[in-house]
Parts: sequence; C-alpha cells; structure tokens
Amino acid sequence: MLKMFRHPSDSLSQIDAELPPDTIWIDLLHPSDDEKRSVERLLKIKIPTEDSLSEIEASSRLILDHGKLYLSSPAVRLDEQGDAYLTPVGFIIGSRVLVTVRFWPLPIFDDLAKRIDTDDSLADGMCVFTALLEAMVDRGADVLEHLGATTDALSRDVFKGGLVRSTRPVRSSRRMREALQQIGVSAEKLARARDVLLGVQRIASFASEVGNDWVTPAAKKRLDSVSKDVLSLSDYETRLSDKIQLLLDAVLGFINIQQNELFKILTIVSVVGVPPTILVGIWGMNFKEMPELSWTWGYPLAWLAVIASGVLPLLWFKRRGWFD
Repeated sequence: MLKMFRHPSDSLSQIDAELPPDTIWIDLLHPSDDEKRSVERLLKIKIPTEDSLSEIEASSRLILDHGKLYLSSPAVRLDEQGDAYLTPVGFIIGSRVLVTVRFWPLPIFDDLAKRIDTDDSLADGMCVFTALLEAMVDRGADVLEHLGATTDALSRDVFKGGLVRSTRPVRSSRRMREALQQIGVSAEKLARARDVLLGVQRIASFASEVGNDWVTPAAKKRLDSVSKDVLSLSDYETRLSDKIQLLLDAVLGFINIQQNELFKILTIVSVVGVPPTILVGIWGMNFKEMPELSWTWGYPLAWLAVIASGVLPLLWFKRRGWFD
C-alpha cells in the first residue's frame, strides 16, 4: 500500500508520471515492487528492504547519502491475538518530502495521517518526521506508566504478604507461578519499550546533528526535546528494570523458603517415625526368650514406649524452633 499526503490537501493512493505538488509525506506499507520503483524514480532514492531495516548496527540504521537521511528504528506492532512484537520502520528524509517504510499497520501513523489536513505544524516532511518521533515517545511513556502501575501492585502483593499468605501450599504455589509469569511479561514489555526508545533517541540525535542544511531551528529544537524526553524516560526505565529484578529475586526467594518448609516437614516426619519403627520392629521379633512377653503390664508399657519415642523428637524440634 502506498499513500501520499499533501498539506493542506487530501491523501492520494497512487503516483502518476510526476510527483504531485505540495507532497510532504509518502507512506509505504508493505509496498509492492512497482510502488518501490515509482518512489525511487521520482525522488531518486533507494527504498530499503525489511531485512536491511532490521539490522542492529548503527552504521546501517543511520545513513546520510546525497543529502538525504536514511534512518530506521524498531516499533511495536500487535498481531491478531493481541501479542506485541517489534517491527522495523524506515525513514527517508529529504529537504521537503518524508518517505516512511513499514511492514505492519501502526496506529501512530494512522493517527498522524488524520491530522495532516488540520494541523498547520505539519507543513513539511521534517515536521511529519518529528511528529512521528514524538508520538512514539508518548506511546513509550504510556507503556512505562502502565508497567509502573502493574509493578507497584505486584510489589505490594509480594512484600506485604499477599503472595504467600494462603495456608494451602497448592494455592500459594499457584500464586507464585502466576507472579513469576506476570514478572516475565512485564520484563518482556519493558525490553521492547527500551528498544523503541533507544532507536528513537539515536535517529533524533542523528537527524538533529547531521541534517543541518535543511533542518529548521524549530525542527531542531523539537528533535532535541525528543532526545531529552527519551533520556528522562530511560532513567525511569532503569529504575523500573531494577524493581522488576528485585521482584523476581523476592519471588524466587519465597519459593526457596516454601521448599525449605516442605523439606523441614519431611525431615520431622521421617525422624519422628524412626524410633517407634525400631521399637515395633524389636518387639515384633518371634524369639522364644523375650522377657517382655510374660510381663503383666508389658503391652501398655510397649505402647507407652512407642508413643514416647515419637513425642520426644517432636519436643526436641519444638525446643530448637523448627515450628516457629
């Protein structure tokens, strides 16, 4: 799909022999070969492939070639099941026209396209590029705020006893597994947000420093503001990452404590059961000469000895504090 946007005119979905006047933005969504060739012919540029946009080295993501900027950054997309994944987005910036290359629908692009006709600040390609970066930063801030609220709720549940308050081991183990799963999901979302913000910071700084010939002071100021916003969000992301790591360590610690409690119970049961077993095994021998067989009180005394052999270890464990 190919869409062209003019200010202040409607969008077009196809290219004629010449580029329409006042075109400021060409958005390529999973473009066909014909659409790529048409844009390359009109603007004298090279449309990157999805593989080239996915490369992680800075030299492949930040390029200045013949007065045009070739930039790429990851963005977050949602599939049909609502699961989030990273997808590359390419930006080709000239003196007036912006070309974006993407391979999945992204809501921030659609929202900005609706503002072209009504927002006077979107007068050229650089303004559209800056607005897209600002929208990506705003989206990243919303994700971090949501993760912060989720992490705070989980932290209260973990450290105020709600996670292990249940007296039923099965229920407590299930809640711990759910907490671990929630921590893993939060860490995965945080990693995606970190990748997007890092990519935005790189291309904003590069565009502000390298594209000085046609970057207006107003656009440069907005790009610098985007970089500062990303830096502040990076500090918040670092603290959030440390908190998630603390929660992970805490939950794993509670799991170890629960396992130790189970081992303690097994140890007590095994130790308590050994003395009575020994006594029963001795008196169960069928020897002819056993003095206890002729005692009048032999049977109740044997029961008393078996019970005492089980109670004494329990008292010893109680004295040692194993039941605290």
